[in-house]
Amino acid sequence: MPLKRAALLLSSSASVAARAVGAANTLVPGDGGWHAENTDVAGLRVALAEVGVTRVRRAVVLGAGGTARAALAALAKFGECTPTVLVREPSRTVDLMAAAERLGVRPILRRWPTVLDPDWDVLVSTVPAGAADRLASGPWPPGGVLLDVVYAPWPTALALAARAAGVPAVVGGGEVLLHQAAAQVELMTGLAAPLAAMRTALAQLLRR
Repeated sequence: MPLKRAALLLSSSASVAARAVGAANTLVPGDGGWHAENTDVAGLRVALAEVGVTRVRRAVVLGAGGTARAALAALAKFGECTPTVLVREPSRTVDLMAAAERLGVRPILRRWPTVLDPDWDVLVSTVPAGAADRLASGPWPPGGVLLDVVYAPWPTALALAARAAGVPAVVGGGEVLLHQAAAQVELMTGLAAPLAAMRTALAQLLRR
């Protein structure tokens, strides 16, 4: 960050995911140039899968930036091709909608609400720390998964409210960070990532 778009534009080749999302967070040296990858999609997907998500009925995404575009790609892997995207300024969704077209999904844009509509089974917050605090009052569905990409400070007000309301699975950005990094290790070394050691190291780092 904040050069994920530039990394893609300056690469000599790119993965399908990086081109579809319109951003790259990893550059791997290749024949005569750099190959661009986007492991944010994998990080989001694996973080959701780890808490038992196999299919998504209705998703809500908060925000319309680069991470939201990656979230669209990850949710599509679970069969959700019409997620609701809550935005504060609809005029700033050009890149999001362009990525959606490349991904073959059709997000439903809604203005940022004062309260959440509880009809969802996966809520993905891609906004910075504090930006979603006013939505913490809910209402919250009796089941579902919240994935908040913030990892410091953690837990966020949104995560605390979800836990208090009994949301069964609350996933932090640390898990996304871990799994996208594991994908990077595998791309760079060709070896399986030492996930347990990486998880321990990340936990120690985030406690500082």
